[in-house]
Amino acid sequence: MGLAAMATTARGMAATVRVLGRGELGRFTGGDRSEVARFESELAGFLGTPHALAVNSGTSALVAALVGAGIGPGDEVLVPAYTWVSTAAAALAVGAVPVLVEVDASLTMDPADLKDRITPRSRAVLPVHMLNHVADMDAIMDVAAAHDLVVIEDACQAIGVTYRGRPAGSIGHAGAFSFNQHKNIRSGEGGALVTRDPKLFERASMYHDVGSYERAGFAGAAADLIVGVNLRMPELSAAVLRPQLAGLRAQIARRRRHRDIMLSALSDRIGRDLQPVPHHDPANAAGLALAFATPEAAAEFGARRGVHRLIDTGRHVYTNWRSLQARNPLHPGFDPYAANGTEIDHGPGACPRTLEILARTCVVDLAPELPTPAFRLLASRTAG
Repeated sequence: MGLAAMATTARGMAATVRVLGRGELGRFTGGDRSEVARFESELAGFLGTPHALAVNSGTSALVAALVGAGIGPGDEVLVPAYTWVSTAAAALAVGAVPVLVEVDASLTMDPADLKDRITPRSRAVLPVHMLNHVADMDAIMDVAAAHDLVVIEDACQAIGVTYRGRPAGSIGHAGAFSFNQHKNIRSGEGGALVTRDPKLFERASMYHDVGSYERAGFAGAAADLIVGVNLRMPELSAAVLRPQLAGLRAQIARRRRHRDIMLSALSDRIGRDLQPVPHHDPANAAGLALAFATPEAAAEFGARRGVHRLIDTGRHVYTNWRSLQARNPLHPGFDPYAANGTEIDHGPGACPRTLEILARTCVVDLAPELPTPAFRLLASRTAG
């Protein structure tokens, strides 16, 4: 672990001790000392959005954003075929149905295929920024505007990354983030949504806290009150996240530096048997995936330390979303597919191009926690 990572860890430990010492573990018990409220303010400032809502997971952030946008039974939500299963499950959680969209060579939603999958029942699109690869948001926003679709960015894997000068998650009508163990900043579990839409924020806020209608700042006097659930972030999670957020730009810079080091180590193979996966903002690329000519070549490289072939990443691939394919609602009256009234294809043939791309592509861990000299040694071993 490098000095910067050690310092961030130390600040996080000190913050948790501070919270434990106060004995105020819930966000509404600490008054103006709430770590969650401070984290929300700092996150909004970091992303340049007026509203931020901290929740207990990235999945909860997606669900709350869909509720905030008024998505529900009979609606279709367009999601990429390569993403963590939560992106699609969030649509079902609000009574809508997910419609699969192919990804392109960038590993993100293909705007051309998005356009082809839109129907009169389409209401929202959830582009996903996978592995710090940001989707082609300008093209997606253009398609969405032409068809009056709400855009909710699933930026769970890309907090701190930018797209043509704008932070990922701040471009659509709302953005969702995850802070679980595998994300750029982490608290074990946790999430947040951001938006510029005050109505969407108000509805999402009410939904994330069943008691919100009696709390100042959540539901205005003219609000249409909705019944919520409890998706609140604990104080300890926010205390751990705040110092990490403060150091996030430096961490993303290390990712970019490590990406350059890895590409240099692979330079004699680029163009011969592999190609870096393209970025929609190459000057600010903070993730690295490699495309091979064949699935077999990708499988061989994917067996190396710190490398994974994408087709082998379980519930990130739509063919492994068994709970969605089963279409087994909690109760027949809650069946989103019945409310939609059409046949939605979630089978293996729904997005064959996505499967072909994933079978030939590997992701490389850029290990920002490592000092650069250590990563340089790791890169030479990975490339060799």
